[in-house]
Amino acid sequence: MTTVRRAVLTLPAAPLGPDNPLPALRTHRGTHTVDAQTLSELPRDMARGIGRAPLRSLLPAPVRDGYGRARTPTELDAVVIENDRLRATVLPGLGGRVHSLYDKTSGRELLYRNPVFQPAAFALNGAWFSGGIEWNIGATGHTTLSCSPLHAAVVRAPDGGRMLRLWEWERLRDLPFQVDLWLPEGSAFLHVGVRVRNPHERPAPVYWWSNTAVPEDRRVIAPADEAWHHGYDRGLRRLPFPLTEDRGTDHSYPLNGDYAADWFYDLPEGQRRWIAALDADGTGLVQTSTDPLRGRKLFLWGRERGGRRWQEWLTEPGTPGYAEIQAGLARTQLEHLELPGGAEFSWLEAYGPLAADPATALGDDWDAARAAVESGLAAALPRAGVDAAYTAWREQAADSGPETVLAVGSGWGALEVLRGQHELPGTPFPESTLGPEQAPWRALLDTGVLPAPEKGAPPGAPLVSAPWRDMLETAPADPSTEYHLGIAQWHAGDRAQAVRSWERGLREAAVRWPLLRCLAVADREDGHPARAAERFAEAFTDHADRAAEDEAVAAALGREAVTALLAAGRTGRARELWARLPEEARGRGAFRLLEARLLLAEGATDEARAVFDAGFEVADLREGAEILGEVWAEITEEPLPYAYEFRMRPN
Repeated sequence: MTTVRRAVLTLPAAPLGPDNPLPALRTHRGTHTVDAQTLSELPRDMARGIGRAPLRSLLPAPVRDGYGRARTPTELDAVVIENDRLRATVLPGLGGRVHSLYDKTSGRELLYRNPVFQPAAFALNGAWFSGGIEWNIGATGHTTLSCSPLHAAVVRAPDGGRMLRLWEWERLRDLPFQVDLWLPEGSAFLHVGVRVRNPHERPAPVYWWSNTAVPEDRRVIAPADEAWHHGYDRGLRRLPFPLTEDRGTDHSYPLNGDYAADWFYDLPEGQRRWIAALDADGTGLVQTSTDPLRGRKLFLWGRERGGRRWQEWLTEPGTPGYAEIQAGLARTQLEHLELPGGAEFSWLEAYGPLAADPATALGDDWDAARAAVESGLAAALPRAGVDAAYTAWREQAADSGPETVLAVGSGWGALEVLRGQHELPGTPFPESTLGPEQAPWRALLDTGVLPAPEKGAPPGAPLVSAPWRDMLETAPADPSTEYHLGIAQWHAGDRAQAVRSWERGLREAAVRWPLLRCLAVADREDGHPARAAERFAEAFTDHADRAAEDEAVAAALGREAVTALLAAGRTGRARELWARLPEEARGRGAFRLLEARLLLAEGATDEARAVFDAGFEVADLREGAEILGEVWAEITEEPLPYAYEFRMRPN
């Protein structure tokens, strides 16, 4: 019998800490993009998918940058799904990540299982961690829900057994989704039914990729002889695979790559969808799906210093490296699909062990290697069986209500269901999940008035979709309402009107820093660095002059203000603000880097070098960031020390 039970997983973990208290107004410039020349040369349908509804910002999601790098043993809530052949361990409080998939028959772990929980700035909004199987929805990149709790419950599976359902409301695109995981009795494959619904009248852009971490000393095989190559140089080109034009390097082995790269396999129409990662004896993990999940991808870190350093950064010393095999709705992760109003995307995935003759699967004949894997998959889990499992799930189980609640996610879904009166069978968002963040918005919905925050308290979390913007426009005007209205207008692309809303609010505001900071961001984005710097500084000072100073707000405002002042050449003013930063904040790695930049601006090169020599770690260093190398190059012509080497492309 398949069982679904609660468990506790204890790992060395760095606390997530508080979210950044400032709204994410900054224009979103994703790491994974292509340049204009490349875009013009792509197939038309691919170019349309890449250009479909790009994010203007991360609103309304919060930026998650409050974590550090000090790890202590921590108990994490888990759910274990188990039958006589497989055991899957799921973390509902961390995006529903499948932490482990253990093959009981062979006694082998099928995934790369990170021995620690260490957040790093790889998600769209910051905190993300490596390892296991993750479910990415929203926009190109790792989901904003990477380290967030999902709703979780036991549901009746299609075969009458027990199934784990995960669900939540994705806020970037305002779409509910569900992930159902079950092990049919006697099956060696974890079945995963996924559904993304659009309850609105308008069409919505949809992104989905299921990412699976596997040990990097594997051969990754997929049924394609061409792939789209994408690196951090922002190119995208179709190449032969696994041997490219030079015919010398077999790119199906992750350790053969020099730099971090994505290989999006160009699967032929009608081809069964699958991808496998096999070790030296021809055994490993295979993932397959119904046809709607068309894309397959290999991600590798590469052998060069930057890739190796990132691998170390994400775990503990001595842990072997990993690669990722991935599956998505589009050919590449740069594309989005359009989901009509009232419609859904749904599909079934399966993950399990696979064994193939190593001489064939690891041999030089790529066609023979593919055929060996496909034959092994057909014997273990026929294509017709996957299609039948999908039909049974969709018709018999996808709409079934939860039987036993195991975990609770956010209250945002409940608020949206109340507002839109949506009917979403199988994924209830009860009013009992509404919390303090949703309370003022519930009041606006019920009364037409947005309550002001408590005296001295920072503004609450924003909402930016068109229905909420309409309600804010008709609500009685006060500084708090003008603040939130401006954020919604900014998100909609009406920047001039957003500035006018913030300026109106500022005229009567007793607490000025939230509105000043919004206006500062507007100035920076519109190319007025001097005015932006002055407003950032004024926002910081307004907050710092208050008796009930919030250190998280002070640190966030101070980091932005000092950075803006340096960009505007206001070194003396930057030093004044630096002296007023909380002492604890100045000791963090991000602020140590900022101090080195300040010292360089003051001409104190030796002192800036001393900051690097003393050592620091920028916990929220962004994927693809090259700032450490840039600052080091201003200090000296010496090679960048390995501890600071995070560059993911050739210098």
